[in-house]
Amino acid sequence: MRDLAQLLPGARKGNTLLPLLFFLAVAMLYPFAVGPNPNVLAATGGGVIWVAALLAAILPLDRLLAPDLENGFFDQWALRGIAEEVVVAVRLLAHWISFGPFLMLAALPASALLGIDGETLRTVELGLLAGTPGLAAIGIIIAAVTVGLRGGGAALSGLLVIPLAVPLLIFGAGSLSTGGDGGIALTAAISLLLVAIAPFAGGAAIRAAREG
Repeated sequence: MRDLAQLLPGARKGNTLLPLLFFLAVAMLYPFAVGPNPNVLAATGGGVIWVAALLAAILPLDRLLAPDLENGFFDQWALRGIAEEVVVAVRLLAHWISFGPFLMLAALPASALLGIDGETLRTVELGLLAGTPGLAAIGIIIAAVTVGLRGGGAALSGLLVIPLAVPLLIFGAGSLSTGGDGGIALTAAISLLLVAIAPFAGGAAIRAAREG
């Protein structure tokens, strides 16, 4: 509940609305960049939604774990016998709830702006449902790895997330051109693997930063 209160859109004086607003801004500006041709927008709109979702997932990384480490919360949890892996797993779930479902909802007006038909929108929504947990897991891992950095930590986080998220982007956006099911299944498989790895990788990184 504490994590959700901090991460859900509208918390912390509106800062957590930034990923959602960024996602919608990309959808609104893209037609101005490529022109009003409906065929071009329909052909490329699904991919644009995926890229916007990836970039929106990067924005909250600097506040996922660093404030709690700086304020000594991880030390207090360790003293109470709560493992870092458990904390990271809970934070991963809260992180996904705070942006995944909202991006799926935002894809509805975005699809109207981009001229995406109903069948393509269905594929996009299923792809986001399968892929956003993986994006959240990558974000948690990178946030944990860079949690001890100062200054350029946020920029480094963004640079690290993009190449790691490429497989999700390839299969998720690729499902739009292949008809759907195969690409979505591969996206879901990658997400499940990332979600399974994230608590252990993130917990080890947090422990190293706390003890170091």
